[in-house]
Amino acid sequence: MSRIALLSEAVASQVAAGEVVERPASVVKELVENSIDAGARKIEVLIRRGGISSIRVVDDGSGMDRDDALLCLERHATSKIRTGHDLAAIHTLGFRGEALPSIASVSRFRLATREHGALAGTEVLVNGGKIESVKDSGDAPGTQIEARQLFYNLPARRKFLRTENTESSHVEHQLHLQAIGHPEIGFVFVNDERVVYQLPPATHLRERIRDLCGPALTAELLEVPEFATDSISIRGLIGRAGVSRSSRVQQLVFLNGRAVENSTLNFALREGYHTALMKGQHPVTFLFIDMDPAAVDVNVHPAKREVRFRNGTEIREAVVEATRRALETDRASWSRTFQASEPASKPLPDTTLPLLPAQEQIALRRAWSALPLQPTTSPSPTSERPAPLPAPAPIESPAAIEPPPSAIHPSQDFRILGVLGKLYVLMENASGLVLVDQHAAHERILFEEMLKRMEQQGVPTQRLLLPLTLQVSPRDADWLTRHLDVLTRAGIGLEPFGENTFKIDSLPTFLRGSEPAPLIREIIDDLRETSTQTSKLRLGEDMIAKTVCRHAVKANDYLREPELVRLIQDLLACDLPYCCPHGRPTMIQMSFGELEKKFGRKA
Repeated sequence: MSRIALLSEAVASQVAAGEVVERPASVVKELVENSIDAGARKIEVLIRRGGISSIRVVDDGSGMDRDDALLCLERHATSKIRTGHDLAAIHTLGFRGEALPSIASVSRFRLATREHGALAGTEVLVNGGKIESVKDSGDAPGTQIEARQLFYNLPARRKFLRTENTESSHVEHQLHLQAIGHPEIGFVFVNDERVVYQLPPATHLRERIRDLCGPALTAELLEVPEFATDSISIRGLIGRAGVSRSSRVQQLVFLNGRAVENSTLNFALREGYHTALMKGQHPVTFLFIDMDPAAVDVNVHPAKREVRFRNGTEIREAVVEATRRALETDRASWSRTFQASEPASKPLPDTTLPLLPAQEQIALRRAWSALPLQPTTSPSPTSERPAPLPAPAPIESPAAIEPPPSAIHPSQDFRILGVLGKLYVLMENASGLVLVDQHAAHERILFEEMLKRMEQQGVPTQRLLLPLTLQVSPRDADWLTRHLDVLTRAGIGLEPFGENTFKIDSLPTFLRGSEPAPLIREIIDDLRETSTQTSKLRLGEDMIAKTVCRHAVKANDYLREPELVRLIQDLLACDLPYCCPHGRPTMIQMSFGELEKKFGRKA
């Protein structure tokens, strides 16, 4: 007896739905993507009980006639592609024709649609994948889709759903992605009869991000200068140096309007930021990549989250370069932030409260000078008597009241005020107070000096007394064979020595360790993550960062005034002055407005 049998249409639909419909957020994603493909300018999403009880998506797109309304519920029925060649050039968000029949097979489904200019629309009711009724509808032009009681006919799948609040948060996250990816479209989100947000169409991406993420984050974002090659165009907003998160929650990348996840893009962003990020942190990005659809495969993941590039090196180079250029534009604005708009020899504008009248100041100082400077109680015999404080000189006339001389030093537009805690250099500029971490600043200066010296003079190497052999996997052996010139320029003497084995006869001098083989394997992994255009000295930067950390001035090191001035001047001359090699900030600006708020002088 045959053990193989064809599944029924209902069971096959439910099996397929398991790949497309994971949770209510998946339903919202698929329906909103269909609305965007239909040319909608406004999309409303209404859910109840986290989408488990009800999901309704309303758009003002092109709509459908009765034939299309019925045909769209058939599996693999789509208007996006026609032949297999179309899969190599997908311009739309949806293309498989699986979403609507999958959703209809696991819910109580209602579709109401009407074309613009049509006298009447069409309403289709589906219960668990079976069409119950088809009739005319008088709804507004566009399409309305409602899915109620999700997974009502699959109790096992329903048990895997989380709490209503959790499912609501997943739905909101999906809408965030769609709203940011398409700022020209208006979005309305209603959760349990409560309007969560109502976003009008935005003229610029920054407006949409401000509406969703708040003005504080928006102010920390840099505009990515328009970057374009023959086949790739990149734009968007990325966080300034030092703006990061401990996860990739706000590392958003959109490829041809689709939010995607790809390890190549993650490595490229990390490489573009390089030392501007602390270890373990991830950048905040809203990056938009437009490229030839034929150069990317989006038909990889059932939920279309992951993509595969035909030329991963090209896209990685483009993202790295676009990120670097954006950070370089911040270099000029950063310098203006920490520099005065007027020469340092001119006095800063007086933003303090008016002083007391001169006669009141004289009386106050005389009263203060008359106070006893010795303690009224006798100290214990074993305790040392503190030295008396010198009393201020008597003031006889208002003309004698003069402010102390300003501590102006030849450090461009700064006035160095002193050192706090034997670590933080206090300075004043036209904007307010500036604090400089002298250790982090010196680290950055030494780091860039050593890198430039190595780039100009080459990587110093040392010959090994006894050559070593390194046995690797076939994939690593193939990679090493193709990149021997890269490793040679990086100071590693490597040559084939049998099948999947290499001989090492020289190493960079900055590599220390009794077991060079593990270090070489780490270098291979690091170089794989970097682009081919990246400086081949990158593999030694971690070691350089550790070296300069040991040699930089420490927290308790005393610096004289000329040394402080030189430190600030050298820091401002660095390529990336606003953070140390480990990604920590070197300078912090506190504006007069912030100080006035802290002292209650300004609301």
